[in-house]
Amino acid sequence: MTQVDFYVLPDTTLEARLDFACRLAETIQRKGYRLHLHAEDEAMAKELDERLWTFRGDAYVPHALANSEHAGAVPVTLGWEAPPDPDASVQALLNLSPGIPEWFSRFERVAEIINQHQDVLTAKRECWQTYRKRGYPVKAHQLRGQSS
Repeated sequence: MTQVDFYVLPDTTLEARLDFACRLAETIQRKGYRLHLHAEDEAMAKELDERLWTFRGDAYVPHALANSEHAGAVPVTLGWEAPPDPDASVQALLNLSPGIPEWFSRFERVAEIINQHQDVLTAKRECWQTYRKRGYPVKAHQLRGQSS
């Protein structure tokens, strides 16, 4: 059954949320997992694409937009509407969209990032309740001092 982890940031900004998403993506990829970052929309996916190149000077996270020709050759893909290719054997989903993608259960792990922005809090509370009602194991991680 899919394990769901919520990472709760003390910050209110989208920038802090995206920066943490980059650090978490690096950690997940270093552990050998294939990861799909599910963005709210194309603009967010492209912003994440840029940030993954620049979030740390000594970091490299091999990644590509899910609709690009390079998506099958990298361990991290970014998308906003459709799920990653089932043949890609992606084990983890980092969900940055407000809702839960209907295809989330195909992954071993799902990560949700919450910051203290009211819209994010409201949307992710609903996600938490939905996962719990469906019987998925859900764990919260309260983070302190994670902002860049």
